[in-house]
Amino acid sequence: MGGLWTLLLALGWLLARGTGSSVWLFIMPLIGVAQTAYAYWNSDTIAVRSMGAIEVSEAQAPALHAIVRELSAAAGQPMPRLYIAPTMSPNAFATGRDPKHAAVCCTQGILQLLGERELRGVLGHELSHVYNRDILTSSVAAGIAGVISSVGQMILWFGGGRSRRDGNVVVLLLLALLAPLAASLIRFAVSRTREYDADHDGAVLTHDPLALASALRKLDGGIAAAPMVPEPRVETVSAMMIANPFGRLRNLFTTHPPMDQRIARLERMAGY
Repeated sequence: MGGLWTLLLALGWLLARGTGSSVWLFIMPLIGVAQTAYAYWNSDTIAVRSMGAIEVSEAQAPALHAIVRELSAAAGQPMPRLYIAPTMSPNAFATGRDPKHAAVCCTQGILQLLGERELRGVLGHELSHVYNRDILTSSVAAGIAGVISSVGQMILWFGGGRSRRDGNVVVLLLLALLAPLAASLIRFAVSRTREYDADHDGAVLTHDPLALASALRKLDGGIAAAPMVPEPRVETVSAMMIANPFGRLRNLFTTHPPMDQRIARLERMAGY
């Protein structure tokens, strides 16, 4: 997170040199804070709308409500709102700025793919994201990375002004090109770290790490057979999901750790 703020301030300094005005040193952090605050405060509404999810009552989804109520009570936290997204690609996510404003969403696909014990493991993972305030962390990372990328594109389009005249055009272009790349890498690293922690804390909450390991193994195959289309509305939510909704990707530009490593960690928790 410190790296992201450093990149943001570096771009502000570069713009200050290019325009001859130090106001950019104040504007850049303000833009980052404003974008982060909006994404964080409205995270639940943005996410469920992006997936076309529908809120379900206890009468409509009694098993889902029973599992989440049990886990919420065990954690001493309020009951979140529950949603079901109309897609057969198996996945789930939780969002909300705090436990009092949390929402948990499961796709139709995951409800059909997993057994009750495995679903309980997944829901423990998702609730842990809320209890760990991961929505705040991911909102900050995504907000700052988005500002850095936008400013980098703006610099490339409009040039460096005074920096160009001072002969700093090479530094200007390098930072404009590399800063968004570095911001994305840091953002994805933050996301992968939060997934590992949610796996661990969810397994502690459910007292059943092997249930989550089994669920992840099924999700790995289920998503490969029915991946989501990588369109903008899904990409908005993809980092929140328990598994990468676009299939098996293994590189630095993914928001999720490799599934086999997550499963191995959970099995070690269970003493395997």
